[in-house]
Amino acid sequence: MKLFIEKMTPRMAREILHWRYEEPYDFYNNELTDEAMEEMLDGSYYALLSDKKELAGFFCIGTNAQVPMGNQYDVYPKGFIDMGLGMKPGLTGKGNGFLFCSLILDHLKEMYKNIPIRLTVAEFNQRAIHLYEKLGFVKDNEFYTDRSVFLTMRLGD
Repeated sequence: MKLFIEKMTPRMAREILHWRYEEPYDFYNNELTDEAMEEMLDGSYYALLSDKKELAGFFCIGTNAQVPMGNQYDVYPKGFIDMGLGMKPGLTGKGNGFLFCSLILDHLKEMYKNIPIRLTVAEFNQRAIHLYEKLGFVKDNEFYTDRSVFLTMRLGD
């Protein structure tokens, strides 16, 4: 699977907001709202496309990649670039994650030289946590919301 990063467009954002994941990953389902579209088009979101120009996933950076409740637990100290990501439901669980995440990480390392990378993941998502550890992330903090326990992970030095 060869992937390319492009700026998020309204068409891509609408498609992503209609994606539906199976349980327990339905936790990541979104709704198409004006607020969700506005966020996805604010410049912090990027699309990953196949060489056939098919949408394969997305990533975001900055505060949009954080879980807002984490601020109450002080798990987002300054000095990091936060990343969030999502893969098209039909591509998940098929061994595509390492390539997908590696492309994003390479892009971020090039854009934000010498700034450490951090992500937040729901604790139940052991499949993702295993992938992130394989990529060099280490667990940093944990916090609770009414929906889940979350972990922050930072890319190890």
